[in-house]
Amino acid sequence: MKKELVEVPRTTLEFYKYEEDGLVFYEFNATACQPPEPMVNAMNGLGMLQNENDRLVGIFFHEPSPLLDKVSATFSYESQEQENGDFKIIFKKK
Repeated sequence: MKKELVEVPRTTLEFYKYEEDGLVFYEFNATACQPPEPMVNAMNGLGMLQNENDRLVGIFFHEPSPLLDKVSATFSYESQEQENGDFKIIFKKK
């Protein structure tokens, strides 16, 4: 799978775009960040999701409960704890 670096306005992290199984993924890694940087980047990344085939993948050093609570009315998500203890959260529009 080829990941392409994309520019996401008002973010401080690198975002990558790739396609898999007919879905478009935007991905960022916030494991080296301190609050509020992960939430700010995630909120701006969520703005990239335009249709039902778009997903945002965020990698966090812990499960971002405040972020999940804030976006749960508009976005559904799947949280997966990784072997190293980080959390991979996959968001999509409801």
